[in-house]
Formats: sequence, structure tokens, C-alpha cells
Amino acid sequence: MRIAPAIILSSGQRAILEQWARSRSLPARVVERARIVLLAAGGRQDKRIAAAMKITPKKVSRWRSRLLTLGLAGLQHDASRPGRSPKLTASFVRRVVNLTTRQTPPNATHWSTRSMAAAVGISEASVRRIWRSHGLKPHRMESFKISNDPQFVEKLEDIVGLYLNPPEHALVLCVDEKSQIQALDRTQPGLPLKRGRSQTLTHDYKRNGTATLFAALNAANGEVYGFCQEWHRHQEWLKFLRLLHQAMPSHLDLHLIGDNYATHKHPKVQRWLARHPLVHMHFTPTSASWLNMMERFFRDLTQNRLRRGVFRDLEELIMAIGSYIDRHNENPKPFIWTARASDIMEKVKRAHRALHKRHSG
Repeated sequence: MRIAPAIILSSGQRAILEQWARSRSLPARVVERARIVLLAAGGRQDKRIAAAMKITPKKVSRWRSRLLTLGLAGLQHDASRPGRSPKLTASFVRRVVNLTTRQTPPNATHWSTRSMAAAVGISEASVRRIWRSHGLKPHRMESFKISNDPQFVEKLEDIVGLYLNPPEHALVLCVDEKSQIQALDRTQPGLPLKRGRSQTLTHDYKRNGTATLFAALNAANGEVYGFCQEWHRHQEWLKFLRLLHQAMPSHLDLHLIGDNYATHKHPKVQRWLARHPLVHMHFTPTSASWLNMMERFFRDLTQNRLRRGVFRDLEELIMAIGSYIDRHNENPKPFIWTARASDIMEKVKRAHRALHKRHSG
């Protein structure tokens, strides 16, 4: 006759098990296991315990051996199970991934869950799970442009150096212009936002003129200085530079970060800069306007004030831009630049390698 191994409990273990057996907040399976072990520690055999608790002897034997092997911690959690065998093999998953990344469907530019499911003969949910596990999003596309400026490294280190280690007794200002801002008036009034319905705007509009915003962002404290004009020429740029020069402290050097727009390099602008040695221009590399933090403010202005705005005339548009800048300056917050020039160069090198590999392939 097979005898079950005896269970000997310490006073501390018995107290814990008795507390678990009386508990009304613990899971029912933990309470049941505590009662099984207490009865087994009292000398009862598995069959008698199973009959008393209306469970199988196999279950009693399992938790008796689990306590002897793992202690009290073994009663609190179930043992790990292997789970169901996957229906899709690893080679099949690789086939779906290769189709997604290396081929396109015959009548589209990218795969959808429906077209991929039809092509490989599985459900859309299975395709979605495979894509999610491999980080694939065929419906999304991001744009990029690698600068071909021969002086990219020098300009990059110059501008990033101004952000991370600004010179003493100087102000670093990001300058730029947002041209062709349209004063758009909708042909019909839109419906307001309400429960169960989003705000609406008509797709067609009446254009009431355009304006250009010349702006400078103080990299140290986030303040913005704006100046709206109707035209976008070197005359307006010079006028903005003069106003900026008058508004800033006369004893500080001004380091202006701008793009390569021809207006910024006009001969008259160059002569004005030569007459004001405290004003220094730093140009971003071509196709690298993302180095100018002013672009970040322009994005906020467009998103928060202009895109959904309705302007019946040009003056209303200019007043709205001025009001937005004033509210921003009431509690300005600088954009903190954290990327080092070496980190950016590593990304640029990887992009060049990927493009070279693509062309060679």
C-alpha cells in the first residue's frame, strides 16, 4: 500500500495556513489549498481528505507535494503551463514579414490587413498580430531628407554648440519667417463641438489675403518677438532685423540662427550685418531647417490658432497672431535641445549607409 509523505508544519506555517483557511478576501483556490494542507498535516490520507472536501485524490496529492517542494509560496500560484501550440509556424510568420517589407500588392502601394490576409490565406486578426509583434505599420509613412550641404558638419556643430553651450554676454535667437499665412473665411458657418459630434468646417473657403510673420525665439527663456508684413522680401527682413536690434540690450552680442533663404543673404542685408558687428548670423545646412527651433513654435501656432481659424480680413488674422504671441510670452517655456552633434551625425551616417545600400541593391 502506497503511503503519502507526511507533512510537518512549524508553528509559524500553521498560523499562516489557518489564517488563509479562514480568509474571505483571498482567492478561493488559495483557501482550498490551505485547508488541504492543514488536513494532511493532521495525519489524514489523500482519499479521506478528497472525500471530506469533495475533490479528487489526485488534487490533494498535487498540493501535498507542492508544499513539500516549494513551501507556502507554492500554494499561492499555479504552476506554469506550456500553453497551446501555435497554429502559424515560424517559417510562415517570416513569409508574412518578408511580403510586408519587400513586396507590394499588385494593385496598391502598400499592404493592408485585408489584402495580406487574402494573399497568404489567414485571418485579418492573425496578420494584425504578426505586424504588431514585429513593429510593422504599412499604413504609415514618414518623410525625410538628408542634407547634401558640403559644410553640413561645420554648420551642425556651430548651431548645436550655440544651443548646448551658449556664449557668455550674448543672446541666441532663432529667427525665421512664416510666409503665405492665409486669412481664410469659410463659405458657411461650421457646427460647434457637442456630445457625439465633432466640430465641422466647410471644405471650401474665401481667401482674404496673405501675411508673412517674421519671428525670433529667445533660446534661453522661450520668449517670441513677432512682426507681420504683407510682403516677404529683403526690405521686410531688414526692417525686422532693425527692430530686433533696437529691442535687444545694446551691450550683448546677438547670435541669430536662420535658414538659407536668399532674402537672408541679400547684399543689402550683408552690408547691414557688416555695420553691426555685434549681430552674427548662423545658417542652418540646406534641407536641415529642423535645426531651427523657431520651426517648433510655428508648428504650435499653426496647430493651435491658424488651422481651424476663421478670419474675415487680413487685419483679423494679424491680430490673432499677435494675440497668440502675447499669450505665449505671458508664461514662456524654452524648447530644451538635448541632442549632441555627434549623436546627430551617427544618425546621418546610418541614413547614408541605408540609402547607399538601397541604390546598390
